[in-house]
Amino acid sequence: MSGARAVALLAAALACASPKAPEPARPAARVIVETAAGASHAVRVEVARDEASRTRGLMERSSLAADAGMLFVFDESDVHTFWMRNTLIPLDMIFVDDAGRVVGVVERAEPLTLSPRDVGVPSRYVLEVNGGWAAAHGVKAGDRVRFENVLY
Repeated sequence: MSGARAVALLAAALACASPKAPEPARPAARVIVETAAGASHAVRVEVARDEASRTRGLMERSSLAADAGMLFVFDESDVHTFWMRNTLIPLDMIFVDDAGRVVGVVERAEPLTLSPRDVGVPSRYVLEVNGGWAAAHGVKAGDRVRFENVLY
């Protein structure tokens, strides 16, 4: 078979091949915060699971939807410290241990500062939401969280 004929047959075969079906959309990642009072509050989250995304966090954003946030996933439990450099909006930081228990909350962290913020106890996850969200939803240390569609 000549090279030109082989190329023509290959082109015809490729033209007849069915296109690959698009990947199905993944369900949105959510964190469900369950308070001691029995309330349940869902937050749609972006997941920051690597060093680059954790460092960038919610910097440079001028707003955050009322039911949205960012979940920081760390490789291990530790006393994780955050700052608000280049973060334009006040945020609440909800620190969560390996068992899904809220171990502390930093409320209304001031934007555009380098002040270190932590709760002084080890956590594995930190959920950042709009400033005032935790108080408005009654979230306190001892409450529980669970994750939906959060891939590790």
